[in-house]
Amino acid sequence: MKMSVTAVLHSEWVKIRSLRPVLGALLGVPLVTTGITLLVCANADGNPAGGVEFDPVFTSFLGVTFGQMAALCFGVLAVSAEFRGAALGSSLAAVPRRGLFYSCKLAVAAVLALAVGLVTALASFLGGQAALGDCGVGLGTPGALRAVLGCGAYLALLAVLAAGCAALLRGPVLSLGVLIPVVCLVSPVLGEMSGAVGRYLPDRAGQEALHTTASDGLGPWPGLAVLA
Repeated sequence: MKMSVTAVLHSEWVKIRSLRPVLGALLGVPLVTTGITLLVCANADGNPAGGVEFDPVFTSFLGVTFGQMAALCFGVLAVSAEFRGAALGSSLAAVPRRGLFYSCKLAVAAVLALAVGLVTALASFLGGQAALGDCGVGLGTPGALRAVLGCGAYLALLAVLAAGCAALLRGPVLSLGVLIPVVCLVSPVLGEMSGAVGRYLPDRAGQEALHTTASDGLGPWPGLAVLA
């Protein structure tokens, strides 16, 4: 019997909701991101930039560097759970159309990641600006709302990227073994050394949306488009 799109989406939601490691990774996104941001902003002195041009909005998203690891873990675990035991065979027996199966799985993961990403971005921004005190700005500051929305989209797109990688590599260890070094090691080093080429690395391009001041990168929306 063929399952409808609604039924497949519901089944994927039940799977994610019932797996504690997946939910734990998802909840780790706001906890880690907001926690690190509050620590950084609370310990900033009267001149957080140290003489360099200071972007208070971007300062509220410094925790994203660590929170994005939880987003990658969520995306990987949301898919790789199917490869344990005979779960994948049972799922494909119920939904023989692989395109429908993977599309619904990615759609549910993307919606959850976007919702949590937006909450994370707003909490990180408000908490960070409050911790900055006199150096903080409001949500009405030009570019601030766009940065909050961009942060939510960035975390969601990273989760989808991780989910797609897990679908191709068929395992959490190999998937995270590829993604985490690329995001944590290769991208920062190669981005600084490769000049214009570094702009097109997924995480560096996507993080353009977190800035309100002009940079040498692609810009907010083109950067998110490259990540997408």
